[in-house]
Amino acid sequence: MRIVLVEDHLSLAQGIENALRDQGHAVDWLADGAAAAAFLAVEGADLAIIDVNLPGMSGFDIVRHIRGAGRAIPVIMLTARGELSDRIEGLDAGADDYLVKPFEMAELAARIRALARRRPSLQKGIVRIGALCFDRAARHLTGPNGPIELPRRELALFECLLDHCGRIVSKDRIADTLYGVGSDVEANAVELLISRLRRKTAGAGVVIRTARGLGYLLDDEAS
Repeated sequence: MRIVLVEDHLSLAQGIENALRDQGHAVDWLADGAAAAAFLAVEGADLAIIDVNLPGMSGFDIVRHIRGAGRAIPVIMLTARGELSDRIEGLDAGADDYLVKPFEMAELAARIRALARRRPSLQKGIVRIGALCFDRAARHLTGPNGPIELPRRELALFECLLDHCGRIVSKDRIADTLYGVGSDVEANAVELLISRLRRKTAGAGVVIRTARGLGYLLDDEAS
């Protein structure tokens, strides 16, 4: 899942980002409210986690901005303010959930899973391609010979290609999804992950094609 994190408290943001990446998510972190609103208006993401008190623009106004632009991205709001009036304001602005600081990372992870179960756009059940079967809920891939173990970045790469099955995904888009927008990524990092994923899915009736100069696409081998 690609998650946008909007939080100006450095140590908390780093803790959340590391926890989410450990769970296999790609994370884009922004600390300024106005910059986040502009980013979310144009960039695709599966979920946004937004603090209420931010420089540039409040979290409430960010949510109003993206909802006003017609963006249906699910939103979890974070705040140290746990008053009922604040929770109501956040939910009325268009947030899907509201988490009061301090909180345990396990609770945030559970709320993300719960939101995914409630939102069809985040949870699409079982997907089959070739002889592969991918359970989106469990994030579990099975091939003709049993389970295929994928480390978190290879898993995120497979999900990215699967979400665009039959269509070219640019190398830059893959890098942004796996590492976050603007991250410093080694020149051959994506190629190495593609190579590993090809080896692990060999003989499963799928192919990861290279569109030279454009990117990669996942397709059924019979296509």
